[in-house]
Amino acid sequence: VQLQASGGGLVQPGGSLSLSCAASRLTFSTYYMGWFRQAPGKEREFVAGISWNGGATYYTDSVKGRFTISRDNAKNTVYLQMNSLKPEDTAVYYCAAANTRATTIIRNNLMYHYWGQGTLVTVSS
Repeated sequence: VQLQASGGGLVQPGGSLSLSCAASRLTFSTYYMGWFRQAPGKEREFVAGISWNGGATYYTDSVKGRFTISRDNAKNTVYLQMNSLKPEDTAVYYCAAANTRATTIIRNNLMYHYWGQGTLVTVSS
């Protein structure tokens, strides 16, 4: 199983970035997908999650209204559109897959079976 995250980079405050995570060698359409982030010196935290069919989405409070998670099961890819970025969004962003058809929020990283390698997002002027 491989999760390949991409799309990170340097952006000014107020700017936008779109992250992608392409999955291979798993039945993507049956997995709950999540995005997490880890800032320097901090613990990894849940950012957003999406159910297997895209019918349910969840966000941590600090990104609600600014970030949008989506998925394309035909392309085995999950996305995170990030708008109105703030310096405090600076972190390494990870995608993760949980082998469940649950439609509730899954914020516990121990519930995820597979992880991508991370992509760095830096928000700075």
